[in-house]
Amino acid sequence: MKTKDFYYDLPKELIAQHPMEERDHSRLLVMDKVTGELEHKHFYDIIDYLNEGDVLVLNDTKVRPARLYGHRIGKEEKIEFLLLNHKNDVWECLSKPGKKAKIGTEIEFSDKLHAKVIDISEDGSRFLKFEYDGIFEEILDELGEMPLPPYITEKLEDKDRYQTVYAREEGSAAAPTAGLHFTKDLLEKIKNKGIKICYITLHVGLGTFRPVKVEDINDHNMHSEFYILNEEVANTINDAKSRGNKVIAVGTTCVRTLESVAQEDGTLKAQSGFTDIFIYPPYKFKCVDRLITNFHLPESTLVMLVSAFSTRENILNAYNEAIKERYRFFSFGDAMFIR
Repeated sequence: MKTKDFYYDLPKELIAQHPMEERDHSRLLVMDKVTGELEHKHFYDIIDYLNEGDVLVLNDTKVRPARLYGHRIGKEEKIEFLLLNHKNDVWECLSKPGKKAKIGTEIEFSDKLHAKVIDISEDGSRFLKFEYDGIFEEILDELGEMPLPPYITEKLEDKDRYQTVYAREEGSAAAPTAGLHFTKDLLEKIKNKGIKICYITLHVGLGTFRPVKVEDINDHNMHSEFYILNEEVANTINDAKSRGNKVIAVGTTCVRTLESVAQEDGTLKAQSGFTDIFIYPPYKFKCVDRLITNFHLPESTLVMLVSAFSTRENILNAYNEAIKERYRFFSFGDAMFIR
């Protein structure tokens, strides 16, 4: 298939710049994955589509407030750094403008936080050795901003709105945005209905925003992300599948984790590691039965994944209907339930 097969025209004003005031009051477009039939609901209606014994799988990764602004010692102009990953106090970062961050450059972020550029990779990433007074995570939480996607151009006032209410394992460069719609109250109602709630971890990398630049999607090199799926979760899902109950993945990150781990018969074994699974039509899903997801960018790997879960025609038709009905798109936007 060609990348252009997954294009749709989105009016810029439908790209949500702010989260909804109440998380579960987002709109919800419900789609039958076989027929393509659509229903217009609100996210709090999701409970009506979940049945006792089903398993709801959530990604408990936590976004690191990884965007820092500093300046060279003795200079005033700002340099932006985006922290990617680290070993001890040395972090690989993206920097802007990069020409201001040469090897040996000393950067000041605050009285408590300084760094020195000690290396530059072939692709231009900077390696910064940090020095700080206190606990690094606490300083980062104080100074850092959320690494919002490039299509969100307005500042986020409340950092917590780019975290799910169940986030606990810090390590992501972006939020698993399908989970942003859940409230603690809604999760409690779901639990009380007899639905099992499980948590896996997949740390979302910046590669999730990388555009597909090749003409033939088979030529695309997928990014790799770290995941953890424990034995209790594997057993819970296996038991549900054996009973004929459904596994509902919240977001494409959960889909990628479950499908990476699943055996050919759909059963899971506890494991952790890195996955670079690239799901696109045609793909036979081994574990996931239902999907809660947001609306994704044109020609992205994520719109290809959801197309594989139904059909390309059904997804593009649903997206065009959502545009017609003025749904909000992308990270802070509305949701879909593909059943």
